[in-house]
Amino acid sequence: MKEIQSADVREQRQQQLEGHYAEILSLLGEDPSREGLLKTPRRVARAWMELTRGYNEDPIAILRSALFKESYHNMVVVRDIEFYSLCEHHLLPFFGKVHIAYIPNGEITGLSKLARIVDTFSHRLQVQERMTEQIAHSIQEALNPLGVMVVVEARHLCMQMRGVAKQEANTTTMHHIGAFNDPVTRSEFLTQLFPSS
Repeated sequence: MKEIQSADVREQRQQQLEGHYAEILSLLGEDPSREGLLKTPRRVARAWMELTRGYNEDPIAILRSALFKESYHNMVVVRDIEFYSLCEHHLLPFFGKVHIAYIPNGEITGLSKLARIVDTFSHRLQVQERMTEQIAHSIQEALNPLGVMVVVEARHLCMQMRGVAKQEANTTTMHHIGAFNDPVTRSEFLTQLFPSS
């Protein structure tokens, strides 16, 4: 993980981004000094700082900030966690839902912390495959559960707005650890997500 930036460093980087976005507007053939674009570099710089704030968050610390000893040993499922991220290949959005299951091994975490780590990893430049694994491995590291499984469903604007321009294409990625390597356990989770019609 990258070193967490101080507020001063973030402000300095935002100012540098503003200058770069003004230059990009010029390179695109626009006039960054015209009224409609005058504040655009600052707005875009602020937006990018927000959209990539996950670099300044520690997912393990988030999960461990609300640990509770509990003898519950059945599956915990949090589904339909919405997310928005940026594809590192084209810097275009991809978005969808994350579904998480884990089987505790003496400790549980606050349910909101699972949603927060989804936000942490999605607010970085990403590919869906890596994000799926990062979420699963951070839960495994922080909680040491009997097993973890993460399923991510997403639509990618790099496929919809450009290139092949396939409007209905959806991508599903999965990563499982421990008890979820068992096909029966894995199937129990997947049946909750995708019940047969």
